[in-house]
Amino acid sequence: MYVADSRSTPATAAARDLGPGRRSAVAPTVIALGTVSLVTDVSSEMVTAVLPLYLVAGLGLSPLGFGLLDGVYNGFSALVRLVGGHLADRGGRHKTVAALGYGLSALCKPLLLLAGSLPAIGAVLAADRTGKGLRTAPRDALISLASDEESRGRAFGVHRAMDTAGALIGPLVAFLILRQAADGYDAVFTVSFCVAAIGVLVLLLFVPSRPRPLTAPAPDGPPRASLKAALGLLRTPDVRRLALCAFLLGLATISDSFVFLLLQRRLGVSDQWFALLPIGTAASFLLLAVPLGRLADRVGRGRMFLGGHLALLLVYGALLSGWRSPALPFVVLALHGAFYAATDGVLMAAAAGRVPAELRSSGLALIQTGQALARFGCSIAFGAAWTAWGDRWATGAATALLAVCGAAAFALRPTGHDDSIPGPATAPPTATASEDTPV
Repeated sequence: MYVADSRSTPATAAARDLGPGRRSAVAPTVIALGTVSLVTDVSSEMVTAVLPLYLVAGLGLSPLGFGLLDGVYNGFSALVRLVGGHLADRGGRHKTVAALGYGLSALCKPLLLLAGSLPAIGAVLAADRTGKGLRTAPRDALISLASDEESRGRAFGVHRAMDTAGALIGPLVAFLILRQAADGYDAVFTVSFCVAAIGVLVLLLFVPSRPRPLTAPAPDGPPRASLKAALGLLRTPDVRRLALCAFLLGLATISDSFVFLLLQRRLGVSDQWFALLPIGTAASFLLLAVPLGRLADRVGRGRMFLGGHLALLLVYGALLSGWRSPALPFVVLALHGAFYAATDGVLMAAAAGRVPAELRSSGLALIQTGQALARFGCSIAFGAAWTAWGDRWATGAATALLAVCGAAAFALRPTGHDDSIPGPATAPPTATASEDTPV
């Protein structure tokens, strides 16, 4: 299978033009996409911050009902990611598909005002996650294609930090709206739609339409973008091991909403303050995303990815313990943010170096789909366990499962000198460019 030589990508060619000292500069495309994600996350996290409380306290859903909705929230995203990646790779329409996804999610925000039943809310959330599924892989492909291999972890770290800045602002805006507005939830959903529309405009105006073509195509031509070709990437040992690792660990990753609901129960946090809990996770993620991304470039992205799940295991342990110190929420939320900083962008940076540019969106979507489907199952199972046996038993089961899955992922750790993915370092055949001077 053809894999482009990282030394001859457009990003590194541009780095040569910039001269010494500029090679690791973050590309303008990454900054533009980071701005889009920042604005969009302000919108989405406004809703996410109040949604658990709105559904459980406002509409009276059981933990099982909420687990089903939360599973839909993540599961529909998984179902359309491969489709979004495939559409983006065909003709290089990364921006078009991403804009479609961002626009669909924006339109769903005001529909929450009209949905008052479980089926209606489920349909709106499914449409919203469909938009997320369409946009995620094309966006990450644009980031990877605009960045050279050596600093790709840093580029994803910068993007995730900007994205998380929005996640930090969103719950705070929701908290202020709930305190000031008479119809708090309606006001949150309305403002969220307006902010999301701004994000779509930024994407359309400032993000390039498509990445530049490779400087050196394969001798027999680049692989044709298709769903079959994307699934064929699993025949590559590195990609297969990375996908399996992400899937296994996703099986034991409970959703953020459950983490916040567990914290509320442990500490007796009032409904008024609930929307502030996501800010702790977002603040930790924001502070650590770039440093851990750069560290992953040095020590290995596979090691960093596995280490992030160790932080998640500590989160579960803290929630399961009888510790009721005032420091508990700070410890839990700091570790929760560290988990995301060490895994989210790092996983995509690891995957991007193992798939050809012509199948970049499809390849990233393949990894993301397996992970999202695993988390879909985890949300439903955790909600059912909570309903049947209580939150402590459910948390204990999730802790044990994460330990087992973590051990299995550790068994797939790199055995060679390159552990940028959790599997043996296998050097695929590369196409040598006519200009392949190292930078």
